[in-house]
Amino acid sequence: MQYFGELISIGVAFSWTATALLSEFGSKRMGNLTLNVARMGITLVFSCILFWAVTGSPLPAGASREAYLWMMLSGLVGYVIGDFCLFQCYIIIGSKFGQLFMTLAPITAAIMAWITLGEHISAMGIVAMLVTLTGIAISVLGRGGDGHHKLVLNLPLNGVLFAVGAAVCQGVGLVLSKIGMNHYAASIATPCEPWMLPFFANFFRCIAGIVGFSILLHFREGFSSLRKNMTDAKSMTAAVLTTIFGPFVGVGCSLLAVQYTSAGIASTLMALTPIIIILPAWWLFKQPITTRSVVGALISVLGVSLFFLL
Repeated sequence: MQYFGELISIGVAFSWTATALLSEFGSKRMGNLTLNVARMGITLVFSCILFWAVTGSPLPAGASREAYLWMMLSGLVGYVIGDFCLFQCYIIIGSKFGQLFMTLAPITAAIMAWITLGEHISAMGIVAMLVTLTGIAISVLGRGGDGHHKLVLNLPLNGVLFAVGAAVCQGVGLVLSKIGMNHYAASIATPCEPWMLPFFANFFRCIAGIVGFSILLHFREGFSSLRKNMTDAKSMTAAVLTTIFGPFVGVGCSLLAVQYTSAGIASTLMALTPIIIILPAWWLFKQPITTRSVVGALISVLGVSLFFLL
């Protein structure tokens, strides 16, 4: 099982790359909040089908109240607050700078895991994290624009705060999930396959997600858009595909990854999405590949390789 968590984390980065590409179409067609409510609902349906096929029951195995509370807190922080801040920062400062600030998520996860779980990362692991995140930052800064890169200090303060909030929520939410799964594993009522535990846990994260996003949708847009898109084949196809690669498989496997490696390392490898997306974005959306983005990608690959030399 050596490097199992690291390999799963890289797989999650590929899954989230597909999510990013599909979400661009889905959010433009449905709206961000509508898409997120639909994704949470579809994830719950897929989860029930998975549970029924594997365990014979459509509901997750029972556990302690503490496990439920930790997982739902993780969903509130990671899904609702984190995604809301992320979408807001994209609107204000753009996805390029938004992705740059998201490189703070692995550092947040590492610090949070050290404080709450006592996880430690070796000196080589810290070097590997910094090299990987540096490559991601270089690549992101090299995307598009007019050839001029504004200083971060010149960005609107509210956009920066939303971006930092999104990164912090992603890192903290991942660690809260790991805490919740520890409680879940210790209190689970009936034995289950170890790989099922993250999907049980994610079920409760999605309950918090669908409640939170529904409240936001109610006060910001109302439910008319959701009802309209429920009958639109293209919208629902986009929502289903985004769900499969995002909150169902992607998030489920991200929770599986942190069972086998530290939260900081897992979060760093999952942050490779801006690197992996370079070629698909060029092929699908004709986004240019710059020298800076290639250099950043090579540096990130070097950083990833260091994780496997630990």
